[in-house]
Order: sequence, then structure tokens, then C-alpha cells
Amino acid sequence: MPVRGYYTYANDAVEGIRVGRLNAGINTTFVVYRLGSTLIDCGPSNQWGYVRPFISEKPVRQLLITHHHEDHSGNARRISALTGVTPLAPEQSKGKMATGYRIPPVQKVVWGSMEPVTTEPYPEFIELEDGSPVIPVHTPGHAKDLHVFYLPRQKWLFSGDLYVSKTIRILRGDENLELLMDSIRRVLELDFDVIFCPHRGIVEYARESMEEKLKNLENLCYEAQSLAEKGFSLNQVTREVLGREEMISWISAFNLSKRNLIRAALSVNMDVPDKSLSGSG
Repeated sequence: MPVRGYYTYANDAVEGIRVGRLNAGINTTFVVYRLGSTLIDCGPSNQWGYVRPFISEKPVRQLLITHHHEDHSGNARRISALTGVTPLAPEQSKGKMATGYRIPPVQKVVWGSMEPVTTEPYPEFIELEDGSPVIPVHTPGHAKDLHVFYLPRQKWLFSGDLYVSKTIRILRGDENLELLMDSIRRVLELDFDVIFCPHRGIVEYARESMEEKLKNLENLCYEAQSLAEKGFSLNQVTREVLGREEMISWISAFNLSKRNLIRAALSVNMDVPDKSLSGSG
């Protein structure tokens, strides 16, 4: 299983390695990013054979984890054992990461498992070796514990799973669409130029891309709610707006499905301030 790609940015200030058991689109591969001696997320456990040589190239001073999901935390225990570094993760992640948690079969096939690991919460101040501040920002919706990392000096955003794509067509059963949209609005208050996404990769024109994602989600909600007001059922709205379910929905027993996305869109309160749409036209 080959490495799927390498990344460098800003004269090697950021380096990354893309790995994945499958190569069936961005949602089946993962980029582990390194900034000097700082790692951001761990990559999936079934790719440790490729992640380990990458992280062993340089000393590791700190490991920052955006949230507990297995593609982001899968190698945390191994990295901790290899380097002696205690992973820094959201306070909300501590229990799940200490005891482990059930991973749906489809996700386990793609990413592997997650071995329990002791973590510490983010300290008050996080810095890179050159003193650049790294600011965790809580952005729930995809997961309750999801945080992005904002580097104001560089205007960089390490986005966890907040971005991934401008357009989404399926939603996990445990995701909260309204919180996700609120989190995007919160992040758009920050001054950033580049997104480092562990799935999409490096995204320039980052603000425009994040604004477009929010606009697309708002339009989806308006369209779904308009059809529901006309008397369309959930299944009818789903078919009309997104088409038939894809294979992943059936394989995941509809934990990942278009119907989940439409159900969530129907419950989103669209009475939001006009400023949320600024710059998205």
C-alpha cells in the first residue's frame, strides 16, 4: 500500500504525508501534517507502517489532536510510546481516548482501530518552536469535541474535519448540521488565507472556499425546507434534492446517508444574521 502523496508549503515550514488503505477519494485518505517538531493529528492505525518513518525524520516535541475520530487519533498511542510525548487533545476527547470506543465496521475497514491512550487537555498557550501561537478553536458539529488550530501569525487554519469539501451530500448519524454551520460562521470571523485539511489537502483561497461551503449548506436547507412546506416527505425531499442513496449508505446501514443530511437540513433554524452570507456571493 503506497504512500499516496507528500506535501510541503512555505519553504517546508509545513510538511505532510498522505496515506490510506484505500484510494477511493479524499474521504479514504489522510494527511498527517508536521510543523517543525509539532505534529497535527496522527493518521489511521492501519497506515502506521508509513506514518512512522515520516514522523521519525525529525524530533517530535508536541502532538496536537483535533478530535477523537480514529483517522485523527489512531496512531496516538504509538506516537506517544515512540517519542515520549503525551498527546494534547480536547478535554471532551479525554474519556473516549482513554478507554477506546466502538468504531462502525465500514470506518474500521477504511481506517483501522484506535488504541486507548492517555491525553492531556490543550494548555493555555500552545506555540511552535519559533514562538508562533497556535490557537485551538472549538468547532462542534462534525463531532462534539472537534477543534481547529488557528495560526494568526501565518494566517493558517488546520481545519480537522470542518472543511473537507465545499459541498457535502451525506451526513453521519451523529453529526449536528446546525452546529456545523455555526462553527463555520465562527471560523469565518478569523483572518486566515490557507486551510490545511487532513482530507482535501492544502486549500488556498481558503476564506472563499469556506464561505462557499456555508452558502451551499444554507441553500440546501432552504431548498429542503421549501419542499417540506409543500408537503414532500423526507424520502421525497431527499430524492428531489440529492438523488438516490449511494452504495456507502447501504454498506453503513445508513449511518452515512443523504437522508441523514436532509433530515438535519429540515431542522436547521435558518433565521440567521445577514452577515453570515457576507462575501459568499
